[in-house]
Amino acid sequence: DLTGDQALGIGPGLGTCSSTALAVLEQVQLAGIPLVVDADALNILASHRHALHLLPKGAILTPHLGEFKRLGNRSVNHFTALSEAREMAVTLGVYIVLKGRHTAICTPEGKTFFNATGNSGMATAGSGDVLTGILTSLLSQGYDALNACLYGVWLHGLAGDLAAAELSPEALTATDIIEYLPKAI
Repeated sequence: DLTGDQALGIGPGLGTCSSTALAVLEQVQLAGIPLVVDADALNILASHRHALHLLPKGAILTPHLGEFKRLGNRSVNHFTALSEAREMAVTLGVYIVLKGRHTAICTPEGKTFFNATGNSGMATAGSGDVLTGILTSLLSQGYDALNACLYGVWLHGLAGDLAAAELSPEALTATDIIEYLPKAI
């Protein structure tokens, strides 16, 4: 029974085999609660582009540039990806968090916000999974999708900045970002 303030984060660590793909496509269509789509769920959607239109309005997609290039049609660099992400957010009625040095949040209303926190050390395995967890947590606490994106991306970047200041960007791991979340909050 999915009642109350709940949300679903889907994608990290799933794999992309055919039975998993079918389950992801079904969940995307039937979730009925706020949804964050990342990692393998994005890869599955990229292989089943027709299913992008099944995404519930207000869903949050969190691709990095490589994942977005597979989702989109014409992205070859950050500039074209940003333009296409903005158009896709409007067309699908979703939020697209295009992860990178200055993560961009594209809204269904056609607005784009850029985040000023974060550092190069955050380009490490699992960092995006941490962001998915933060966004899913904020949604489950009752934040609307826009504010979950704005606060979550900022908080994720700040935790990474605090960790990098003490540990160095080169040594940063996804676990470090998690450990610095309380200090960032």
